[in-house]
Amino acid sequence: MAGSMTTNRASAGGTVTLIMLTILLTLLPHARASAQLRFTYSRGQSVSPAFDGWWPNEDGTFTLFFGYMNSNWEEEFNIPIGPDNNIEPGGPDQGQPTHFFPRRNMFLFTVTVPADFGEKELVWTLTTNGETNHVYASLRSDYLLDKQTIATEVGGNYGGIRDEFRTNEPPALRLAVDQRRRVAVGEPLMLVAYVTDDGIPSGSRRTPRDPDPDRPHPAYRPPSQAVPGNPNGLRLTWIVYRGDATLATFEPEQMKSWQDTRVYANSPWSPPYLIPEAPEDGKFEVEVTFDEPGEYTLRAIAGDGALFTNETLVVTVTP
Repeated sequence: MAGSMTTNRASAGGTVTLIMLTILLTLLPHARASAQLRFTYSRGQSVSPAFDGWWPNEDGTFTLFFGYMNSNWEEEFNIPIGPDNNIEPGGPDQGQPTHFFPRRNMFLFTVTVPADFGEKELVWTLTTNGETNHVYASLRSDYLLDKQTIATEVGGNYGGIRDEFRTNEPPALRLAVDQRRRVAVGEPLMLVAYVTDDGIPSGSRRTPRDPDPDRPHPAYRPPSQAVPGNPNGLRLTWIVYRGDATLATFEPEQMKSWQDTRVYANSPWSPPYLIPEAPEDGKFEVEVTFDEPGEYTLRAIAGDGALFTNETLVVTVTP
């Protein structure tokens, strides 16, 4: 009898183990699918400020790099400097944007801190859609940047590493000094910028206009690296840095400065985007018109696919 009872217990235990194993194997594919699932949102989510790193300057000071992540694909925000958009200590205004485009915007602005910054922190606080987010910028060694790191982060050379990134210099950008700073609503304003570059990163790596018919179209190939890639090549784009960007219209339409990775999205990170040819004389001309009066800060962003240079222009729009 004892032997029979032992056998039954062992049998029952084996049955329970088998049932549990069956349940586990049944749920495992669902767990994997759940782990791989990523939700995307058009609107309703918040913006998170981002500390993109730092590097030392020759005069002993340090440059801190900032950007942000807007979790929405469509919703943009206008957050004036103040309680909902501030950098402290020393703020609330330390050059941060007040207009926030969708998705990831990297290395958008910098703050220079003194040589004795030490173990201090700058804190950028943003409140959007009722949610407050903070980022803490410090001189921790794991945030130390160099030119190659920045190029890699922005997907330079379509994500390919090059030794020449180490010696790359950002494009030289100069705005025309005599351009107007005041314009009426609906009146076109010509923006003039001069851009030159050192030719690094070399090569083009442009997406071909006529893809190989025996290969999938570039827009539908799976990504080959974790960071979205963008092609080499000199480019300039204007954005509204402060003010409502929906009230400004650029002609020609400007390529996006944020990482829009959707196909045919007018973004360097969007396959199969082609960087427009730069003018031979380096003179870029763009017209902008405004729908409502106010003060707008426009930013020209010149890039070579790896590094960027920014210049701003404040425009007063009258009725």
